[in-house]
Amino acid sequence: MFTAFNSVNKRFKVNLLSINVDKTRYIQFKNKNKPTFDLNIVCDNNLITNLPNIKFLGMYIQDSVNQSCHNKYIIQKLSSACYMIRNIQPIMSLNTLKTIYYSYFNAVINYGLPFWGNSPHSIKIFKMQKRINRIMIGCKNRVPCKNLFRRLEILPFVSQYILSLMLFVVKYKNLFSLNSENHTKSTSQFNNFYHPITNLTIYQRGVHYMGIKIFNNLPPYIKGFSNNVKKFEICFKQFLHIHSFNSLEEYFQHKPITK
Repeated sequence: MFTAFNSVNKRFKVNLLSINVDKTRYIQFKNKNKPTFDLNIVCDNNLITNLPNIKFLGMYIQDSVNQSCHNKYIIQKLSSACYMIRNIQPIMSLNTLKTIYYSYFNAVINYGLPFWGNSPHSIKIFKMQKRINRIMIGCKNRVPCKNLFRRLEILPFVSQYILSLMLFVVKYKNLFSLNSENHTKSTSQFNNFYHPITNLTIYQRGVHYMGIKIFNNLPPYIKGFSNNVKKFEICFKQFLHIHSFNSLEEYFQHKPITK
């Protein structure tokens, strides 16, 4: 870390730039199996402050990499959206409520979704989404939401996460390698993405690992559109609206449909 920071600082100085020490912070990422170290990063005789979390480009990043801080930040915004829609629901049409939902509620949860949507804390976001669906239709709190999502033509949180992650994958396919690049023997999985083996839970929940796992489980006819992002999005969104997956387990257990 010291070497990287000093290298950046030197590059700044060569280009007649300087690091603003008052606004510069660092995060020491950690997990429960590895201890942290006392780091003293100094820039021009000024000690750089260590923070447990920080907001960067509209997302909270924290040292434990579990996205709980970002989820709390989002929940505050979504609570305001729920309160607003609850107040205007009696005087607004369902179409108007859906427009407001997409403008306020959906825009918040869709931002950076591939990077935090698989957090164990995101179940709270899904509960809020179900609550706001019930509010828009005027249902009681315990009414099952599966059919409500279909009626409103709104994707459940997990389905929205899957769609958002798959759009990221097909847009940046160059970041992934095929089985054909790692194995010479031709199999039915030859054109799937190569899936690395790891026992690290944090990595398994991440964009790269989960992106590969979900992509390889796509129905073949949808996977065939992966070279055309627009067609892929339209086709996959239709598929998700039909099935309205409420969990990743439900998606992985779904038997692929061939066409």
